[in-house]
Amino acid sequence: MRHPIIFLCVTGALLLSACSDKNNPDVDRALQDINVIDESGLNDVMLTTADPNEAVTYFQRATSEKPDRIDLARGLALSLVRAKRHTEAVAAWSKVVDHKDATNNDRVELADALIRNNEWDRADKALDEIPPTFETFKRYRLEAMIADSKKEWTKADSFYETAVGLTTRPASVMNNWGYSKLTRGDYAGAERLFGDAIRQDQKLFTAKNNLILARGAQKKYSIPVIPITQEERAQLLYTLGLSAIKQGDVAIGKGLLRDAIDTHPRHFEEAARSLNALEENVSN
Repeated sequence: MRHPIIFLCVTGALLLSACSDKNNPDVDRALQDINVIDESGLNDVMLTTADPNEAVTYFQRATSEKPDRIDLARGLALSLVRAKRHTEAVAAWSKVVDHKDATNNDRVELADALIRNNEWDRADKALDEIPPTFETFKRYRLEAMIADSKKEWTKADSFYETAVGLTTRPASVMNNWGYSKLTRGDYAGAERLFGDAIRQDQKLFTAKNNLILARGAQKKYSIPVIPITQEERAQLLYTLGLSAIKQGDVAIGKGLLRDAIDTHPRHFEEAARSLNALEENVSN
């Protein structure tokens, strides 16, 4: 029971000291430290839970008041990315990179913003300015994406493999790698990677849909054993039906569309519309 009393006494002493000498530099420094802690907590909230556009407004005001603070400049750049304001994000990250305290991680974030803004050549140059000894998951994931854009498949595979080894949550990069294989026509390789992504993250529906695309391209018109909800199954049957029709297997495709409509827990408008259009085209 002594600790609360001691705490109150110490707090009271500090308050009395502050009242007796407002110009005491130790008191000023202590109050400044408290303000920095409070501001840091607010910055974290703005970067994680706040509405992205509200966070942008907050950091714009903060950086205008304290333009030399690189942490605030980073906050603004990150908030602009969250708000999907990619052109502004590129400009913000460029300012961060020009700061005297900029890091290699800042340069990786600039490259990420450039890719989001579809500026692939500039992103490539931004990554080239980073020493090869700086090895992070995000750096290699971006390197892989750029190699993909250039159709440099061997380099892309190497970068994807390195990125997978640098994270404990590789599902998203496995999905990207699988999509890369899909665009090259390596459907079996894509199917394997999408399956790996789903095992890492059973909620990643994009990987499930991509898996079906890879199987459909191989004329495998069945859904493998993967964790899915009833609505997801209907969506995947719809994707598989469209894939079968694209392959010229119209009868199979129509059957899959009907299965999708019957499986969906509610009215499946897209599948019903596709089936009606297909049947009307056949009858005409």
